[in-house]
Amino acid sequence: MNKRQIENEIVELKMDYINLQGDIEKLESTGNNSFVKKAEIRLATMEEKLAELNKQLAEFE
Repeated sequence: MNKRQIENEIVELKMDYINLQGDIEKLESTGNNSFVKKAEIRLATMEEKLAELNKQLAEFE
């Protein structure tokens, strides 16, 4: 993967992350706790992926 691809993937992942945070807020307000837990797990996975991508990006600099 080249630098540009990593940067693009980071941007996409951040947008997905923000959208998922909004979804979690909606789910919490409606009391769908089982879906909230699953979404929070997904957020944690996304955070790990972002950390990995940022590490790869740092290797280019």
